[in-house]
Amino acid sequence: MGTTTALLCAAETSQLVVIDVQVRLAAAMPPEVRERVVKNTAILLQAARLLELPVIATEQYPKGLGNTEDDVAQHFPAQLDVVCKTCFASSGAAGFNAALDAHRGRHQVILAGMEAHVCVLQTAMELLGRGYQVFVVEDAVSSRDEANRQNAMARLRQAGAIVTNTESVVFEWLRDAAHPQFKAITALIK
Repeated sequence: MGTTTALLCAAETSQLVVIDVQVRLAAAMPPEVRERVVKNTAILLQAARLLELPVIATEQYPKGLGNTEDDVAQHFPAQLDVVCKTCFASSGAAGFNAALDAHRGRHQVILAGMEAHVCVLQTAMELLGRGYQVFVVEDAVSSRDEANRQNAMARLRQAGAIVTNTESVVFEWLRDAAHPQFKAITALIK
């Protein structure tokens, strides 16, 4: 694999992690931000399903913040066990590392979720420390305060995460318009 290719997402080496896109947390976001994150996270989940990529989802203290937004959760794989947590870094939650490690050949972790400067950032930093290649989908992450989101993106870039966007991820997963799922996935982003 060439250097440039190694910097792209690959369907055969990726797993998608959806962090804390929960009802009460989403309600705290500006409406246009909530809508963008929910829409793009749903696109990533649908593309992951079509390409048979593993998915992990977390919920931060669901008793207080509610469960995952219905517009996102409806796209979860049927057998998905949501990892409930109180720690901010997902890797500190019981079951998260086992879910991640269940797919040992998949060293690329694609992150979407809330909040960029807390749970997404801490999860990404710990995954980078464990040797994973981390892609943070900028248009599928949010913070209540835009300055906090921007700071998180800058810190993530400095730490070695690749900051990307939804369309880049899905087209990198496809790699070619001749891919059998090309039409189905491009229909998601229109």
